[in-house]
Amino acid sequence: MKRKSKVTMNDIARAAGVSQATVSLVLNQSRNIKLSDETRQRVIGVATALGYGRLSDIHAPRNQEEIALLVSSLQSYDPFIDAVSQAREAAWNNEALLTVYEYGDDTELAKNIIRQLEKRNCVGIILASPVTTLADMSDFRGCTPLPLVLLNQRDPGSPLLPSFIPDDYANAFQVTRHLLDCGATRIAHITGESWMEASRQRLAGYQAALQQAGLPCDETLVRSTNWQFNESFSATESLLRLPEPPDAIFCASDWLTIGCYQALMLNNIRIPQDMLLAGYDDQKISEQLTPPLTSIQLPYSELGRLAVEYLCNEEDAATHVTLAGRLRVRASSTR
Repeated sequence: MKRKSKVTMNDIARAAGVSQATVSLVLNQSRNIKLSDETRQRVIGVATALGYGRLSDIHAPRNQEEIALLVSSLQSYDPFIDAVSQAREAAWNNEALLTVYEYGDDTELAKNIIRQLEKRNCVGIILASPVTTLADMSDFRGCTPLPLVLLNQRDPGSPLLPSFIPDDYANAFQVTRHLLDCGATRIAHITGESWMEASRQRLAGYQAALQQAGLPCDETLVRSTNWQFNESFSATESLLRLPEPPDAIFCASDWLTIGCYQALMLNNIRIPQDMLLAGYDDQKISEQLTPPLTSIQLPYSELGRLAVEYLCNEEDAATHVTLAGRLRVRASSTR
């Protein structure tokens, strides 16, 4: 159960010139997606050449252990997809298969899925949220004998329920500290809806960094949005109309920075010469903006892997893992 394969599906994908998803489909013998025989043979050939440890299983009858990941909702562009991808890889390396179910916040549907999983060879269940959040998991407590862990969410009322989440507080502190080190003294913060735990933690980290630097937490520099870039556009314009405008803006998501870029351009404010700018969650678009956007790369890959390994290693401790991300400094914040 604990043996790790030295060669991963990522390695095979790079060598074969295909995506990891394609490698997964071939090695899992999926026939739901039409792949050419040439592609299947190329993947198997590369896996053989690299000495992939699980290759013999491709032609063997499979009754593998399963790990189920139940997620409330999922978008392909969301950085949380990295957690799912790495969880799948970790499950495969631990001789299990990851099955993903999207239940759309329908608790009864999720409980019905769990009841079906109890009839199968299921190692455990990961209850996941694409947005870091505090959750009431009382509906799930005691509903199954299968082990449960939380991914990207935690339940303060269930201290024994293991959880794996990113540290939004530390990440926001890190971004704000970077802008201060780059010479900013009036840093604005455009955030999401205030009821969200992710928004509250990012705001708290931003404020803590300012306090540590001996700067006031000016409420006029904070703007709440509903995560839409048209709202961040309006928020940016309102910040520019202040008697003393900011010299840096920290947006609580890369998506919000799109509206910010547009508003600054229309007002002839140059990035980074006139305004430093940083985002959050390091989506693919961050490198494609002009100038490229400084952002925080969230540790979703690591968290997804750790959640799976916790179940595969049959841990029973009340584990609560909180990981900070990595600051990716780009031209938007460096003069």
